[in-house]
Amino acid sequence: MKFDAVIIGAGAAGLFCAAQAGQRGLKVLLVDHSERIGEKIRISGGGRCNFTNRDLDPRAPQKHFVSANPNFCRSALSRYTPQQFIEMVDRHGIAHHEKHKGQLFCDGPSQQIIDMLLAECAAGGVQHWQPCTVKSVAFIAPDAGGAGGVGGVGGVGDAGGVGGAGGVGGVGGANGAGATRYQLDTSRGAVEAASLVIATGGLSIPQLGASDFGYRVARQFGVDVIAPRPALVPLTFGGEGWAPYAGLAGLALPVQIETGTKKERMAFLEDLLFTHRGLSGPAVLQISSYWKEGTPLTIDFAPGADVAAALGAAKARSRKRVANELATLVPSRLADAWVGEDAALQRPINEAADRVLNALSERIARWQITPAGTEGYKKAEVTAGGVDTRELSSQSLESRRQPGLYFIGEVVDVTGWLGGYNFQWAWASAFACAAALQEAQANAQ
Repeated sequence: MKFDAVIIGAGAAGLFCAAQAGQRGLKVLLVDHSERIGEKIRISGGGRCNFTNRDLDPRAPQKHFVSANPNFCRSALSRYTPQQFIEMVDRHGIAHHEKHKGQLFCDGPSQQIIDMLLAECAAGGVQHWQPCTVKSVAFIAPDAGGAGGVGGVGGVGDAGGVGGAGGVGGVGGANGAGATRYQLDTSRGAVEAASLVIATGGLSIPQLGASDFGYRVARQFGVDVIAPRPALVPLTFGGEGWAPYAGLAGLALPVQIETGTKKERMAFLEDLLFTHRGLSGPAVLQISSYWKEGTPLTIDFAPGADVAAALGAAKARSRKRVANELATLVPSRLADAWVGEDAALQRPINEAADRVLNALSERIARWQITPAGTEGYKKAEVTAGGVDTRELSSQSLESRRQPGLYFIGEVVDVTGWLGGYNFQWAWASAFACAAALQEAQANAQ
């Protein structure tokens, strides 16, 4: 079967790109190995899908994204804005609300967004094969006729399994010499297309079928990949050093958290959550995208408060225990844990030494601790790293060295902050790619 474009991966980016390309007049095939459609969309935002963020500034989008080349995403994000996606959501009658810092959520279940994207695909006449495994991909260069293709990369879905045996070159040649095309061997038969779009995402949440398929396709065609790593992920702390804090599991509070040197310092004011194994919550998920192994975090548990001044004033007027006075600034469980570690603080505050109170204040305002690691891809919301943006056109998302090959969404080295930014990158990169596919088809005619 022949198509103008085959899109591999029916997540946010793949669904939207297929819909946009189909509605621009292209004959599109969308394939995905998973049994269920859009599972990451379905579970996102606690089942309400945080589908975009109003606060994204298209003039400086890099401030909300992590990448080895942060300016790369500016082009796509400025050409498809949150407001444009919101207008589509409104057109489909999906009620939504702003929850926090520009984050938009559906009032109802996330399935509404999936149904909207499927309806948009149907409006574009998109053929959708799911589940369908891609066994191998081959490329027939111009003037190569029916020459054999590059060796296959294996199935999409089997936990990043070993690639298939060779390419399927020799199947084609029907278009004649001079046509650039891709040939795919799939579980539903052989497919041929002028363009191939990889929208297979990253390695996060493997229980939903994540795999390294997109990275393998990139490497097959000589496209560099920046080492993937878990992002927007809880951090873990091992050994005896964490034992005093393990009992705080379940405690949540607003903090300021930061990491990095002065030149590269990143800080967030968000909620933190203690877990049995370490720290989580929005503050930690945000900072995890910037944290580097072996470096400490600095946490202010009473942001906006002068802890030293407050304890000094309490010493002058109060006979309550230190923990009781500290509990006016931070949750009592945290106050008890901090004070409980120091016998010099087990007394009324008016009897505590100034140096001891000053040390306690410094600890509350600038607690430094070094994570042992992360909870890994199983708990990571997204994957950082991926296809090197220096290998792609920022206008079209097409490979600079491999004609007709495009990468969009999470598989690319563009990672957004928590709060709808990664979905907006999916929509924007898909939109830019669909426009490029339309232009490529027009030029070929």
